[in-house]
Amino acid sequence: MKIIFNTYPSAFQCPGGGEIQLMKSKAALEALGHEITLFDQWNTNLHDADVIHHFSVQGGSANLCAYAHSQGIPLVISPILWLSEDTSAYPMGEIQYLFDIANAVCPNSIAETKRFLQHFTTQPEKFITTHNGVDELFMSPVDAALFRNQFNIHDEFILCVGNIEPRKNQHRLVAAAEQIGIPLVLIGHVREQSYFDSAGITESSNTRYLGAIDHHDPLLRSAYQACSTFALPSLLETPGLAALEAGAIGTKIVITKEGATKEYFEDSATYVTPTDVLDIANGLKASLKSCSSADASHIQQFSWSNTAQQLEAAYDLAVSTHK
Repeated sequence: MKIIFNTYPSAFQCPGGGEIQLMKSKAALEALGHEITLFDQWNTNLHDADVIHHFSVQGGSANLCAYAHSQGIPLVISPILWLSEDTSAYPMGEIQYLFDIANAVCPNSIAETKRFLQHFTTQPEKFITTHNGVDELFMSPVDAALFRNQFNIHDEFILCVGNIEPRKNQHRLVAAAEQIGIPLVLIGHVREQSYFDSAGITESSNTRYLGAIDHHDPLLRSAYQACSTFALPSLLETPGLAALEAGAIGTKIVITKEGATKEYFEDSATYVTPTDVLDIANGLKASLKSCSSADASHIQQFSWSNTAQQLEAAYDLAVSTHK
């Protein structure tokens, strides 16, 4: 099958989980024999595709999707969105339109699907859950000494990997780590400089920011192995690819209870309220004291090859309903 992938224009200027999802889905589908083209407005002919797959429902996504629909090309949409209780910040009308014209919609969790059906009048049979996956790289640990020696970090520490931005909630994590007196290490791109500057990261003697580390760099896997616990108390996660990666090698996990995290981690994580610094601090202490690590075998079932098979079902649905 020939499939064209597209996303909103600025997505890869500061890549995060959604962009990893797109590229890992591409590789996994190609391994199954599909031909995947990344849309290039200067060169790509949409009529060459059997299916167009658009990632994200960020504002401005409707233009290309509307054109595909008008040309009778089967359309699949991965929303990559967890709706909060207050929906006023989302382009709800545009999202409803996208769901209307899509032949299949691929949320990252069953919980996400249920939330969409609460807010939008869309046929339930359009929805096919396509869980996020873990790269096989992260199922093979790398010696913790690589990271420790590179950055001269030899005591216990809390690790957070993710873009520095309000949704990832680093400013409360910084405060929680300071409360319990355990060093915090942050890794990731700065998506919002003003948030980085106001989050107390540079002012905190307890926090060390290392910048971004390439997703395939062994240093990242070594960091997961070296940390005492991994923390991602975001305002929401669906489910947090970095947390999946850390959990795949058995690292202890502290993660937000908001979003689809429990569908993925079940009993393999400590869940915290992201707006409550004290609750985050207590979650960190509980995880650090715990003798049990994440159930790596449970988390490893979320593979990109399984994601690709779920996507194949969505493409088959899109083609059959289009006909």
